[in-house]
Amino acid sequence: MMTELRGTYTVMVTAYDAAGSVDLGAMARFTDWQVREGIHGLIPLGSTGEFLSMTAEERRAIAKCVIDTAAGRVPVLIGAGAERTEDVIDNCRMAAELGADGVMIIPPFYSTPTHDELLRHYERIAAATDLPIMLYNNPATANVDLTPPLVARLAEIEHVDYIKESTMDVTRVRDIIDLCGDKMGVFGGIMGFESFVNGAIGWVAVGSNIMPAAFARLFTLTADDKDYDAARALYREILPIIRLVGGHRYVSATKAALAIMGLPMGEPRAPRLPLPEADRPELHAALKAVGLMPERIPALA
Repeated sequence: MMTELRGTYTVMVTAYDAAGSVDLGAMARFTDWQVREGIHGLIPLGSTGEFLSMTAEERRAIAKCVIDTAAGRVPVLIGAGAERTEDVIDNCRMAAELGADGVMIIPPFYSTPTHDELLRHYERIAAATDLPIMLYNNPATANVDLTPPLVARLAEIEHVDYIKESTMDVTRVRDIIDLCGDKMGVFGGIMGFESFVNGAIGWVAVGSNIMPAAFARLFTLTADDKDYDAARALYREILPIIRLVGGHRYVSATKAALAIMGLPMGEPRAPRLPLPEADRPELHAALKAVGLMPERIPALA
């Protein structure tokens, strides 16, 4: 298995302008800021990037922007999920053409495929690309659960090298490692710190859109330095952001926070709505708790 993919990876929001069009200038600035802040890797076109609300041309433009701006400073994985196997293969080919370091692929999210169907789906994709594949297990959105025994079967497929495990059950990290050994590198999806303690080699995080340096530091303290006291203290510091972007508002709260921080990325696209006014006090409290609340809130917020 390739081992260079490790650390905290930001699953990036997508930048839109005031008219709702993709804003490549803002996307490039945000990408460069993430890298300069010390993030270990980037993943555009995931769920947080609203990939289902974009055209194929827009997705290609965003992927190219992030890859070109990162310019090899950090790995870039492209979210390549789709309902139709052939569309996933096309997305993987696009990622390879643009110079991506890998792809992240959620299972088909409507057809609720069986285990045999999932195996065939990923076999066909893996046969069509040389890029490392990161499985994305998120039963809440995909309607299927990549259980540890199923992951062990998928790990036998060449190029299926990683998994983003996005349930709240961190014993999944332990069980996947036990069943797969070095055939599968596990990234936490929701429970970053807890996943590191159980042996995860990375974290695909939403909150690192807002605090890339701190979220990357949490991985280093835990996985590399083994300084669990310092890691636990940092974890408690960033918990307000982890909680803020959890649940249904992972896109809206992240974008609202970035606007307040002076990094406007536009509003979410329909059917998503901007963060409700009723949630603004919690947003402000979370940013204040981590020292990111300015004295004056920008008009965009």
